Amino acid sequence: MPEIYDGIVEVKAVARDPGSRAKIAVISRDSSVDPVGACVGMRGSRVQAVVNELQGEKIDIIPWSPDIATFVVNALAPAEVAKVVLDEDRERIEVVVPDQQLSLAIGRRGQNVRLASQLTGWDIDILTEQEESERRQAEFENRTKVFVEALNLDEVVGQLLASEGFGSIEELALVDQKEIASIEGFDEDTARELQERAQEYIAAQEAELDTKRKELGVEDAMKDVPGVTIKIMVALGENGVKTVEDLAGCATDDLVGWTERKDGETKHEPGFLEGFDVSREEAEAIIMQARLKAGWVTEAELAPPAVPAPEEATQPQT
Repeated sequence: MPEIYDGIVEVKAVARDPGSRAKIAVISRDSSVDPVGACVGMRGSRVQAVVNELQGEKIDIIPWSPDIATFVVNALAPAEVAKVVLDEDRERIEVVVPDQQLSLAIGRRGQNVRLASQLTGWDIDILTEQEESERRQAEFENRTKVFVEALNLDEVVGQLLASEGFGSIEELALVDQKEIASIEGFDEDTARELQERAQEYIAAQEAELDTKRKELGVEDAMKDVPGVTIKIMVALGENGVKTVEDLAGCATDDLVGWTERKDGETKHEPGFLEGFDVSREEAEAIIMQARLKAGWVTEAELAPPAVPAPEEATQPQT
């Protein structure tokens, strides 16, 4: 194809089941040239020539995009996508498709989604709109149950809190009381009572966790490491990280896990803080703060390098 030979169109990624099907992502360096159209050719003449050489192997040519969500949607073609949800830390994407599009998105023996995953480098989970709706309903019921049982509330009150987007007791305890009082059917007294119950519940939970932390032998000094909560201390203690020095010696992967690809399959190895809302950047910051507290590094070493000021122009002397 002349446009590829001349560098106008670039092949960014390829995934194949040799002899069966291939997906190729292309991009154009010239805005006037359609990369997919250039590869397909007039009435498919260019790509058909390649298909014939490969004894009928099907080839999907898709536009590459730097936006991973757009790229994944393109890669799953010809299936239609209704919604995507990214998990950047784990390089995983959840794709919601209309119910009638499920078999097309997955492909025969999972071929379409497997090739799309190989092409993009991300794990892809596919749900139908009905499955997503059922999951949202289950999450709503679980949140309602948490509020009802933890705070000793009527189910209707728990449902109101869940429907207003409150996802945890901690969120309820920390939010501005005015936000709770603004819920239809609530007033300032109700908001104050709910927040007091939430704060009492959290205090009781933290006392219980602190007892467990001591039983695990996690030292008190760990509390002074920024970003480390009692709950995190317990999780670390259960994995043998009991001192500031232990934490300082950890790698980011130890805390949040890592993903590796073998034989075309991606496997995620869990970290000590699996299930916690801790990003790789936050985990790295916790470790560096532990190293600072342990005396392994200094404040000066942690500080970002200073940007040199531009040199002032000097007037030539006469």
